[in-house]
Amino acid sequence: MNSVQKIRIAVLMTCFNRKSMTLETLDSLFGQKNVENLDVTVYLVDDNSSDGTGLAVAHRFPQVTLLQGSGSLFWNGGMRKAFAAALATGFDRYIWLNDDTRLKDDALYRLVACAMDIGDLPGSAIVVGSIRDPYTGERSYGGIQKKRSGLRLDFVPQLPDDSRAVRCDTMNGNLTIIPSAVASRLGNLDDAFQHQLGDFDYGLRAVKAGTPVFIAPGYFGYCSDNPSSGTWRDSALSLRKRWRHLMSPKGAPPREWFLYTRRHFGWRWPFYFLSPYLKSVVGL
Repeated sequence: MNSVQKIRIAVLMTCFNRKSMTLETLDSLFGQKNVENLDVTVYLVDDNSSDGTGLAVAHRFPQVTLLQGSGSLFWNGGMRKAFAAALATGFDRYIWLNDDTRLKDDALYRLVACAMDIGDLPGSAIVVGSIRDPYTGERSYGGIQKKRSGLRLDFVPQLPDDSRAVRCDTMNGNLTIIPSAVASRLGNLDDAFQHQLGDFDYGLRAVKAGTPVFIAPGYFGYCSDNPSSGTWRDSALSLRKRWRHLMSPKGAPPREWFLYTRRHFGWRWPFYFLSPYLKSVVGL
């Protein structure tokens, strides 16, 4: 990263009613060290927050490009909007960053350095930065590995190596860097998904198209894992409440879940398509 010409980076974010978290994330982003060779532009979609997030960001970080959402974009829709705006301008790299992910002060430098060096052709791969829970120290988000065991096919969290980048099959979108050539080839996140699955789908589509996905060495920041309580996986809830959560954008809406399983689970897809609905009914 000693080139005179700066690397043009678009950091893509979306937020909704998490003002303090969003500001902390931006604080950590703009407090990065060893980024003199990076030209960073931030695109943040404020999805019609009612807690003053947009105004607070505009006041504290006027350099951020703020985009207004409708209030119903959720993660995938908000990130699509930010991604589309950045793609229209064109950058060397695109970074997905969750608004609840607080970065270590060397995260950007290490992520970009890894992304520039990795891949069959250096700089040709998607690279994921692993995130850990601030309280337990355990991995909360990062790379995902596809594991086959007999008839089972599971997508399981993959830990980073401390000293080298390792391949994975897809990723959470908390901190992910995508080269411009890959973004041009794959395009934006799929608009078939509202909230989740868009990041998993993007990584899986990339690998199918011949673009490797790597987990960068070590950890890059902090973010608590989403608890299962209060979701369709919470067996303490009534069947009616579990079903309502399952049908919501943050659950497994049938149209989205059908597309995702049909696209990525091969001949096993009917079993995986039915599994969350059966589990919800029996309370597993």
